[in-house]
Amino acid sequence: MPELPEVETIKETLKLFVCNKTIKHVDIKWPNMIKYPDDVEEFKALVTGQTVRSMGRKGKFLLFYLDEYVLISHLRMEGKYSVHSPGDPVKKHTHVTFYFSNGEELRYNDVRKFGTMHVYPIGEEFLHKPLNQLGPDPFDTSFNLDYFYEKLKRTDRYVKTALLDQSIVTGLGNIYVDETLFRANIHPLKRCSKLTKQEVKKLQINAKETLQDAIKAGGTTIRSYVNTQGDMGMFQQDLFVYGQDSKPCRVCGEDIIKMKVGGRGTHLCPTCQPNKQGVR
Repeated sequence: MPELPEVETIKETLKLFVCNKTIKHVDIKWPNMIKYPDDVEEFKALVTGQTVRSMGRKGKFLLFYLDEYVLISHLRMEGKYSVHSPGDPVKKHTHVTFYFSNGEELRYNDVRKFGTMHVYPIGEEFLHKPLNQLGPDPFDTSFNLDYFYEKLKRTDRYVKTALLDQSIVTGLGNIYVDETLFRANIHPLKRCSKLTKQEVKKLQINAKETLQDAIKAGGTTIRSYVNTQGDMGMFQQDLFVYGQDSKPCRVCGEDIIKMKVGGRGTHLCPTCQPNKQGVR
């Protein structure tokens, strides 16, 4: 699933191709992707004639700011946007196409059909699902140490599980949680209630730095992620632990191991991230 750096990269790329372009009409091949309004014809009517004025992001969600409305798009596992000229071959699994008045097309392709789209009036986008269920973005000023510490201290969950909780902090997924925990030298099975304020500060700082580094590299390509221009993210070359199981740690030389935490594959260095609680 594209995480915050990948979605940020897509947002910045889409800006170059869709801003100030007017939607002439919309073709929807898979209506189940349209979550609000749940009537496909109403969805089409709301966005038709609207001009894309700017692009935004909240966690892993793309926000298309139109004249009067906000289109909220979640790519889920395999969703991809691409801009095309008329007559370009249409790939299989292209489920939604926005036709612009200049003849260009914005196509949404999704092999698994898990992606979602919502449309709300500007100003209401954070009052309803899905955005009203999200915690602060890691780059929001509200994601401060006091907030983060209080949220984590209230739960006895494993820290890996809590960091994946989008209601605590949004945008972090499996890749960047593993990388954040490694950089902070914290074992993924540590209980949140046992974290010191200094450890939470390390998590906060390293989450931001990890995401910033990934954004600079254009995100991480693990399986099929590419940006809207077809370019792969390159942060996978800088990963310390994710996907590195059985390889030597770049810091200490110990073999990286992989385990399950809350049903999620989790990568760590047993030397750099000692399990002081002895939990397995």
